[in-house]
Amino acid sequence: MRNLTDLSFGAAGIGNLFSVVGEQDARATVDAAWDAGIRVFDTAPHYGLGLSERRLGAALRTRPRAEFVLSTKVGRILEPVAEPEGQDTEGFAVPAAFRRVLDYSADGVRRSIEASLERLGLDRIDLALIHDPDFDEEQALGEAFPALARLREEGVLGAVGVGMNQTRIPLRFVRETDIDVVLLAGRHTLLDRSGTELLDAAAERGVDMVIGGVFNSGLLVDPRPTSTYDYKTVAPDVLAKALRLKATCERHGVPLRAAALQFPARHPAVKSVLIGARSPREVRDCVEMARLPIPDALWAEV
Repeated sequence: MRNLTDLSFGAAGIGNLFSVVGEQDARATVDAAWDAGIRVFDTAPHYGLGLSERRLGAALRTRPRAEFVLSTKVGRILEPVAEPEGQDTEGFAVPAAFRRVLDYSADGVRRSIEASLERLGLDRIDLALIHDPDFDEEQALGEAFPALARLREEGVLGAVGVGMNQTRIPLRFVRETDIDVVLLAGRHTLLDRSGTELLDAAAERGVDMVIGGVFNSGLLVDPRPTSTYDYKTVAPDVLAKALRLKATCERHGVPLRAAALQFPARHPAVKSVLIGARSPREVRDCVEMARLPIPDALWAEV
């Protein structure tokens, strides 16, 4: 896919992932990404029950449309709740004003795209990803993908793909369809190399890889016993491995998070690394770490 910058901005954080991000802070975070040269922005209806899409669209609406790539996802339809009660139960600090309905049907895909365009307030979506197709693998392959491919042929979408945190199903899409992009989270990192077969197949088939979750839920920022790994408390053996990686990086004068950000792009299939920032400070730090010189000796060691 054309126009993928080396870094992409993941907008789950500004959808209040785990904790509230204020409106001004959300806007400032997107602006900081733009000022840093990032031109790929990824969101989803799932993120904050539409809040992420609304905030991202508002922040990008005044930008030249031809200068950025906008990615969102299908697979979850948001249905209004007649009498909202409490907060969202899937990790986002937002009122439970909608319920997510899994839908990988052709009709569901079209309705999802229409609803996303309305929330975004933009004229088109450049990249549509099937979100977590492991919920209904066969329908995703048999209905969702063909529907997206038709929208791509009609010019409604620029490119199509899948986005998830496992490798078996994306590998099947790469081998059985003509997808353009795979967004893979947490499976091609300093700690988890399980995505190698998928990446090799993508390189062979000309499918572009975008890699997210490079810090493995934060462990590769500052490994400690209270850190999380794959959204759960880190196991002692994994923590020990992370600490060894940190020590190796320190011997070469490189912050662990810099190596974590730069490692994925060493594979030829990887065109962009997704950063999930929720503040301008985090954006600027990720950009600095992603461009910090790293000696070959460190890569040889890790």
